[in-house]
Amino acid sequence: MWQECPVSRPQLGHSFPPERQAAREMELQRFWGSIERELSRLPRTRPERQEARERITSAFVCFAKTGLHLDDGHLELLLEGGFSAIGTHLARRARRFDPGVSVADILQASRNAWTACGLQMLLGRNMRLTPAIFAYSMLYPYSDNYLDDPATTREAKLGFSARFGRRLAGDDVSPVNDREAVIWRLIDLIEGEYARGDWPQVYRSLLAIHRAQENSTRLRRGPSAEEVDILRLSFDKGGASVLADGYLAAGSLSPQESRFVFGWGVALQLADDLQDVREDRRDGVLTLFSQAAGREPLDELTSRTLNFARRVMLGIDGLAGAGCRPLRELIQRSSVSLIVRSAGEAGELYTGDYLAELESHSPFRFSFLNERRAQFERRSGLLARLFEAFLEGDEDEPAFPLLPSSLMPRG
Repeated sequence: MWQECPVSRPQLGHSFPPERQAAREMELQRFWGSIERELSRLPRTRPERQEARERITSAFVCFAKTGLHLDDGHLELLLEGGFSAIGTHLARRARRFDPGVSVADILQASRNAWTACGLQMLLGRNMRLTPAIFAYSMLYPYSDNYLDDPATTREAKLGFSARFGRRLAGDDVSPVNDREAVIWRLIDLIEGEYARGDWPQVYRSLLAIHRAQENSTRLRRGPSAEEVDILRLSFDKGGASVLADGYLAAGSLSPQESRFVFGWGVALQLADDLQDVREDRRDGVLTLFSQAAGREPLDELTSRTLNFARRVMLGIDGLAGAGCRPLRELIQRSSVSLIVRSAGEAGELYTGDYLAELESHSPFRFSFLNERRAQFERRSGLLARLFEAFLEGDEDEPAFPLLPSSLMPRG
């Protein structure tokens, strides 16, 4: 599919003239002004949290309708029992599972849980945070932190990876430290929902993402581009990650379903790689984008990525739950908007004409988004404190209202 996709600029549909972009930017400024006001008065009591939640939700609904052109169906899915409830449930369950888990790890896990729970609905099932989806969503913050810890030796990391793979395969492997014990408990949760003998595809998918993660380390060890198959390693990692979400959401998948799910994972991986192209170039990490950056404009590579994502999205219509219009539209929109926004962050890697064409399909000017993102990142500590204040609420209270990731600071 990738090789068949053209490198010509795709038709991205709706465009935004500068005056409409400016109007939407004003709406976004108003919305973030309301968030800034909440940062100065963190709620402590249940009535204060309820009032703050109502103010934030009201401000978001107003902005979403005028600035993002979301309708009531989209907002119901985001705020009233869909993704917002999933995020709330995961955050509180994560704190019960491990009181020391960070807000950053909770948000990383939430993004995966939203993908898996969105797949539940696309596959014709009810959306809910199951024990297996919770466990898989939490596995990689823990294991990634383990592998990224500079205090952990290379030998210890290799030993952990080997034991982790054996545990995923069902072997009786004892954890060697408290961190591994936590990871083993998460695998126990998956096994409690999916008996190994009844659901072999679930565990094959978990082993597939583990192998893909191990193989992808070859992209981080400083080899030349000629020594590794960057395309295959990237596709395996992205596709296997979301394929595991699909199996944990449904237990089993048809060939048509697994093809769409794997393709969606590849598209998300490519978008992530474009978003991280600057950091990857700096750190010597090989991706399709970091390999090309600086040697040639990223115009054609980005066009191929957009064409690939659009072709993958054609497969959504054949799924059992594709009749959920708001979900289908949100996924299809995001498959394009994330790539466009990521290109805007790395504008120096594109020709001026190409970047201007992409910008005309963004609701906001790239310069505005880049400026606001820097401001948001400086306020990330206060945003985390606001999130914590909502998490401290009673079990039956909603947590922080869901905000689209495009409006939140990166990371």
